[in-house]
Amino acid sequence: MQDRWLSVEEIAHYLGVSQDTIYTWTSEKRMPAHKVGRLWKFKAAEVDRWIRKGASGQVRGQDA
Repeated sequence: MQDRWLSVEEIAHYLGVSQDTIYTWTSEKRMPAHKVGRLWKFKAAEVDRWIRKGASGQVRGQDA
């Protein structure tokens, strides 16, 4: 099965954080994200690699 594009709402649910946190991470250009028109889209595999690399811990504004 193909890795589909996830929305902000879906990736926030997937990671267990708020949508505001996702927007903060993308605005800081730290989280792997792709802008499609006006919408942010995410590949779960890219986000998983980003987390395993430890980059998510370097982002300010995380949910507690």
